[in-house]
Amino acid sequence: MEQILELDREWLLYLNNHHAPWLDTIMFWITKTEFWLPLYLFLIYLIIKNYKKESWMILLGVAITILIADQVTASIMKPYFARLRPSQDPALQGMVHLVNNYKGGLYGFASSHAANTFGTALFCWLVLRHQYKWMILLFLWAAIMTYSRIYLGVHYPGDILAGLTVGLLAGWIGFKFSVLLRNKLNTHRS
Repeated sequence: MEQILELDREWLLYLNNHHAPWLDTIMFWITKTEFWLPLYLFLIYLIIKNYKKESWMILLGVAITILIADQVTASIMKPYFARLRPSQDPALQGMVHLVNNYKGGLYGFASSHAANTFGTALFCWLVLRHQYKWMILLFLWAAIMTYSRIYLGVHYPGDILAGLTVGLLAGWIGFKFSVLLRNKLNTHRS
């Protein structure tokens, strides 16, 4: 296990030390949820446009996806594993590039940003992939968003991979829930 943690530290330092002053501000904004608000509103619009009266069932699936992803990472994993973020680890002080002295919370395993973005990406891709082939680009969005967390020094790559895994599972559960709900309600209407 110590070898895995050491490899995680090495990857973090390698990736985090590839930074540029002009990119700092961009990465600082990319990591913020409110920066992506237009994208979220656009996705909600597409869901309502395509599912009309049934859109509430799809939006409930999105809410379940985010609830699971966020609660599993933030309320269960972070307190349980209590792994310091690179930005909070005294052993890495001065070795991690920080932007605007942003350090995030105390613990970082697993990344809630990764869980939420990859969960949302998978859910929306599953729901809208037949209508919009470009929906696959949501995974690129999730990758950029989560890479910003390494760039800012607030997550190890392992934190991202664990969050990604939780998020994909949450996205699948949310999607299955919305499909079952739609099928059940449509069966009762027949």
